[in-house]
Amino acid sequence: MSDPVLEIRDLETAFDTSAGTVEALRGVNLTVGAGERVGLVGESGSGKSVTAQSILRLIDSPGEIANGSITLNGRDLLGLSSREMQQVRGRDVTMIFQDPSTSLDPVYSVRSQMVETIGHNRDVPDSEAEEIARNYLDLVDMPNPDRVLDSYPHELSGGMKQRVSIAMTLGFDPDLIIADEPTTALDVTVQKKVMEIFKDVISEEDLSVLWITHNLGVVAEFCDKVAVMYAGEIVEYGSVYDIFDRPTHPYTRELLRTIPNINRPAEELRVIEGSVPHMLDPPSGCAFHPRCPDAEPECRTMRPEQVDGDHHEASCLVHDATEQ
Repeated sequence: MSDPVLEIRDLETAFDTSAGTVEALRGVNLTVGAGERVGLVGESGSGKSVTAQSILRLIDSPGEIANGSITLNGRDLLGLSSREMQQVRGRDVTMIFQDPSTSLDPVYSVRSQMVETIGHNRDVPDSEAEEIARNYLDLVDMPNPDRVLDSYPHELSGGMKQRVSIAMTLGFDPDLIIADEPTTALDVTVQKKVMEIFKDVISEEDLSVLWITHNLGVVAEFCDKVAVMYAGEIVEYGSVYDIFDRPTHPYTRELLRTIPNINRPAEELRVIEGSVPHMLDPPSGCAFHPRCPDAEPECRTMRPEQVDGDHHEASCLVHDATEQ
């Protein structure tokens, strides 16, 4: 495996509420190597976005990172001061959000925003930052970059705003990009175009990416490895080939069965029975056992060992990834 850019070990993030403690992350282990694209998949409420927020140290009270470690290129992020962490965000690790409008200020032109942020993160003068901004707008296939630089966010379409966000992110020259469902808010045809551009640029720049999504089709097309998350835990981890061709954990298998089959369009869409548990009171034993078609009696009382993120492994008492 390549040297890790991001390494998460035994990460626990919790939120204290009036009703009790919500265990959002329960011992997460995850690694992203240099130049790797790792997909983090799971249903809504599984802990994907909380994982991203924990990496960026954006967990607000009443939440807290209760245990574990997060290192970026060997640097302990949890040991940094707030000021030091502000310097890490953008310069070393940055995030592309679902809605591009959230990362663009409506009262400033694209030029002023890109020049200021790129200049600050790269520590270069405005003239050089503007040239970098224009080059990356070209790289993401933005028509007429100079007109876009002079525009305000409300004058751009959703697809154009997301390309600006991607170009700005690339302009920071980060070690790691976290992409949280970055095409969800876009029209389907625009999604495909933006995905193609992003995929080409990431490959050309050889960047490390943690791609957060519920869309397994995107993962199959874009990612090298996949981490499957359920109830605040990584339940299976492996290469895209292993996960799609030899899924081990019952939850992964059920997720894959929900993908529509274009060769059998009349086939009824499958769903996973039940719902993601409320983490205020997670199930005993294996968190998936109330919904699992393969559950055995011990699954109700014994909690499987956590996936370590180095090989194709699954935290399941019934199935063993190494036997596949």
